[in-house]
Amino acid sequence: MKKLIFLTMILMLSCDPFHTEFNDNESARYREAKEITETTENSSELKIMNWNIKFGGARIDFFFDCYGDRVIMTKDEVNSNMKKLAEKINKENPDILFVQEADINSKRAAYVDQVQYLLDHTKLNYGVYASQWKADYVPSDGIGKVDTGNAILSKYPLKDAKRIALPLMSSQDSLTKYFYLRRNILSSYITWKNKKIHLLAIHTSAYSQDGTKLKQIKILKEKIDEINKNSEAFIAGGDLNTIPPKSEKLKNFPDSICTDEDFQADDYSADLGILDDFYTDYTPAISLNDYEADNSKYFSHTTNKNGFWNRKLDYLFTNAKFKNGLIHQNIERGGTETMRLSDHAPLTVTFSFNEGNK
Repeated sequence: MKKLIFLTMILMLSCDPFHTEFNDNESARYREAKEITETTENSSELKIMNWNIKFGGARIDFFFDCYGDRVIMTKDEVNSNMKKLAEKINKENPDILFVQEADINSKRAAYVDQVQYLLDHTKLNYGVYASQWKADYVPSDGIGKVDTGNAILSKYPLKDAKRIALPLMSSQDSLTKYFYLRRNILSSYITWKNKKIHLLAIHTSAYSQDGTKLKQIKILKEKIDEINKNSEAFIAGGDLNTIPPKSEKLKNFPDSICTDEDFQADDYSADLGILDDFYTDYTPAISLNDYEADNSKYFSHTTNKNGFWNRKLDYLFTNAKFKNGLIHQNIERGGTETMRLSDHAPLTVTFSFNEGNK
């Protein structure tokens, strides 16, 4: 209680003492691999990959999943987990990778810069990063310093990278809100085949009970609609923390064991309809017909390391062409079991232009 009172007094006396806040629009941070891999544009297609990497935590049971009480990792644990993530990424060899929950300077991840790690251990050359949770010190659960967020990695140079702030949860008290996650859209673009491809990466609120997540997804739709009006191509997506239309199960998932309301995220009944326009207006990596035919084939998330994927939360959309969309759910021949690498399965898809893209 004394610590809470002390922190409240500090916040009252200073505008931003722990440096948690951001402008509504600001530049994202740029990165490059230590060694740039020469890339040609011989192919008529690009391979796109999306992955929530759980800050290199693999299947360690952290407190927020309610399966354990871990808060921080050792550097050896983080490097071992990142090595396996990089191996899977190299196996798929994407041209563009969207990443959620990448830590760059966090106590919980032993201060390993995971964006730089992936650039230095894959064939991806360039990266942009936008924090969604950043504080010099988080005074709860031993978290301490944290800097985690969204990243886009690419074989081709990334340009005009911006961090676009999204609405905060309104239901929280002022102190919680100050130290809580600040979601964003990370926006950038590449030039490929002399055409611009806009890239928009997002990770929406998981525990929103006040409609915040729906507002965040609506803003993403508005952004891609603006791009589409200019007849320019986009690829947009990430971890939307909601399930698709035609989902057979909406709530009471077997891995959701949290009793604390702050960590409950297994009832999507209020989300019905939020993605309808995405599927109607644009092309998804996984078609709604395929998903409706077999929901389970496209599940991409579970908090239970001893269970199996039980819902789809991860997406990619475009106004161009997608084909061969795949959720990497299990053991691929000669590959790695993705269930052991994160609480999300990676998604890959092949992109190409259509006649409507300038």
